[in-house]
Amino acid sequence: MDLINFRVGQKTISLKILDILLTERYEGNLTSLPNGNPSFLGVKDYMGAPTPIFDLGLILNNQSSHDINRALIDLLMEHEQEQKSWFQALEQSVNNGSVFSGTRDAKHCEFGKWLYHFKTDNEDLKAILARFDKPHTQLHSLPDKIFALYHDDNVEEAKRLLAKEKSTTYMKLIRLFESAREQISLDHKPIIVFTTQDGQQPHIGLLVDQVEDNIHCEESEIKSLSELTNVGFEIDSQTKKMMRGLIKRGDTHSVVIDPSAIFRPDHLQDYEPEETESYGLF
Repeated sequence: MDLINFRVGQKTISLKILDILLTERYEGNLTSLPNGNPSFLGVKDYMGAPTPIFDLGLILNNQSSHDINRALIDLLMEHEQEQKSWFQALEQSVNNGSVFSGTRDAKHCEFGKWLYHFKTDNEDLKAILARFDKPHTQLHSLPDKIFALYHDDNVEEAKRLLAKEKSTTYMKLIRLFESAREQISLDHKPIIVFTTQDGQQPHIGLLVDQVEDNIHCEESEIKSLSELTNVGFEIDSQTKKMMRGLIKRGDTHSVVIDPSAIFRPDHLQDYEPEETESYGLF
């Protein structure tokens, strides 16, 4: 059996290659229709057929990848503001003699607690986050150095050191926040996978994050659905209908999905089709 693997959030799903008609870059240009299913995004015309599009992230993770990424970007903005406020408090302390109560241990500030425990499979983002350690640690060691100069009556030297670190280490940290947010935005280029039941006409479209690779496996290599709960899947009724088994891939797993288990909304029968452009064939 030949399968194509797709990434959806932190999960990998597998579709039989014979169930895939084509892929198309998702541009958000769907026709909305009233529907009680939150994973139903709308309708896309392909080959004259009104094809319902479902967000696989919502089905598998109860949250769309777009929302997950947006939340991560917002969190990074919050942490950046925390670092700005921390540095501003240090400046006020040096310039006005006010008490500085900011955290001096880089691993114990709110950003540090997050940074040193956050996990991601995004290698580019992982590389950017790794670059935070040096400037972040250096900044948090700055108060001890500055106030040591103060105690030795080297006030002007303390101010020069602060100004130097602001234009170098601090600015590097701020640029890294910008780079991390940009990487998250640029990396997310979702696609619609049009599936088929007869090899010719589209059945439904599934919104996924990216194509990973293709594999060949035997039926005997696909583990039963009951084993999914052992690897962290909470299976609701809609998801359970779609899943056909689990494939072990090294230290990770991919879930074999049967897209025919999702049915079209009845009101698509009255939908007027429009011609649309496709972006790429498998």
